[in-house]
Amino acid sequence: MGAATSFRRTPLMGMGGWGRLPSHPSTALLQRMQRENGFTKEANLQNLAKRELANGLDKDPIYKLRLQCFSRGATGILGLSRTFRVMDDDGSKTLSAEEFKKGISDVGLDVSESEISDMFSRFDADGSGTINMTEFLDKLRPPMNEGRLSIIEKAFDKMDANDDGQITETDLMNLYSVKDHPKYLSGEMTKSEILREFLKNFEAGAPNPDGIVTKEEFINYYSTISASIDNDAYFDLVMRRAYNL
Repeated sequence: MGAATSFRRTPLMGMGGWGRLPSHPSTALLQRMQRENGFTKEANLQNLAKRELANGLDKDPIYKLRLQCFSRGATGILGLSRTFRVMDDDGSKTLSAEEFKKGISDVGLDVSESEISDMFSRFDADGSGTINMTEFLDKLRPPMNEGRLSIIEKAFDKMDANDDGQITETDLMNLYSVKDHPKYLSGEMTKSEILREFLKNFEAGAPNPDGIVTKEEFINYYSTISASIDNDAYFDLVMRRAYNL
């Protein structure tokens, strides 16, 4: 598998995670990235979403729901997707109208019953009384071009060490070294605790956190990070820097 990657703080993991920082950054974009704080970009997106929500203009329900998620930062859409996953007991990736309404309510998103009904009916094209939650979340996520989606998928594939379609502590155990982590050096945290902390970045606000990050959830998380970064080359560089791609 090669040498383990060391955890050091990076702007990309704005929720407090640890990624790999190359030893010799040299490009102008990387220098700019080092100056900018990852929290700032995410906070700017949250503030823009809040201002848009408060402007009093009528909005398409899906756009309004996306803004509601943006106002919560990178874990907004992720939290909703995890709530839906918990409800999907049989793994069918379908939701009834009641489950759809409950999921939005459980996450605490401020959407009216008529808006929820409108969104549901758009996706229940065949009138079966159920919708495909993956299709709905694809529509809810901010659009990303193929280049951005590809680099996110490459990062996920690297993290998914055993190729089972999800990231767990077991995947990270041999992939990452925590020897430079300050809390490991101080004895405050064990390697296992640090790896679990990293995974919690993708579970913030989610019901019943399980230490499992699916590919869809990974993409949902980074779709919001992507929306906060205008430049494609910069986003690509951020991802490569954080995951040593």
